[in-house]
Amino acid sequence: QVQLVEAGGGLVQPGGSLRLSCAVSGFTFSMYAMSWYRQAPGKERELVAAITSTGGSTDYADSVKGRFSISRDNAKNTVYLQMNNLKPEDTAVYHCSAQRAFLRYWGQGTQVTVSS
Repeated sequence: QVQLVEAGGGLVQPGGSLRLSCAVSGFTFSMYAMSWYRQAPGKERELVAAITSTGGSTDYADSVKGRFSISRDNAKNTVYLQMNNLKPEDTAVYHCSAQRAFLRYWGQGTQVTVSS
């Protein structure tokens, strides 16, 4: 059974930090590229960050470059998103996603709210 379970969301003040994690099971994690997406109310889902299966390459949305960092631990079947200098516009539900060829899996999401 494929599972992607996000954790680490919450309420944080502007300028604060959070670290999201996504623990996966049910497939060979090390063979999948991983991504973080987010969706704010009334907006379309957008790609935030992505990392290749080996972790050798990463990519970020322009809006988070220099503030967010994606990483993975293939030994722990977990992908992370370190979010620094958070802004109110980062408020959204954050989902992790695994992709390999035509296969894509999604987690249920974790809420991140940035507010004073």
